[in-house]
Amino acid sequence: MTAQVERVVTSGTFSLDGGTWDVDNNVWIVGDDQNVVVIDAPHDVEAIMKQVGDRKVVAIVCTHAHDDHVNQAPALRERTGAPILLHPDDRVLWDLAHSDTAPDSDLEDGEVITIAGTDLQVMHTPGHSPGAVCLYAPELGAVFSGDTLFNGGPGATGRSYSDYPTIRDSIRDRLLPLPPATVVHTGHGDDTTIGAEAGNVPDEKPS
Repeated sequence: MTAQVERVVTSGTFSLDGGTWDVDNNVWIVGDDQNVVVIDAPHDVEAIMKQVGDRKVVAIVCTHAHDDHVNQAPALRERTGAPILLHPDDRVLWDLAHSDTAPDSDLEDGEVITIAGTDLQVMHTPGHSPGAVCLYAPELGAVFSGDTLFNGGPGATGRSYSDYPTIRDSIRDRLLPLPPATVVHTGHGDDTTIGAEAGNVPDEKPS
């Protein structure tokens, strides 16, 4: 049996560089009737726990450490006992959100997280942030892209620690080679596919 994918949408704010914006975030829960992985933990720990139910959370995987993706990660860890996993290059952003606590383990490019017999392959895709990662699940025909790739193109690169040429190259080198039918489960908004986004990654940052 392959893992199932569930989505919870939570609402809150994103703050960086002195600004604050209202946002809706996708939380992805991957697993079976007994064990799950939670991908990102924003805004509403109760909504996440309601979807998890009585299942065991084996890991809280952070696609990156902007506060709208990790602001409830420590609370979810306290509720479930699950470790928080984050790429070390995003520790600078994590510390802006959580100066008093740390992630439990470093995510590494090429690492495989297995849940319900399904592999999630960690792909380091910097650009939106230095330690941004995507999780590719070949058996599900899906990739969880965080804020690296959206329906319509690359994630934003207008804030500190972001860089358009870097995210462009991450998408072109790591994501676009995936099968075109691969479903892209994004950090915000609607799903898309790799094939649909192949023409949406320009050389220069759109003005």
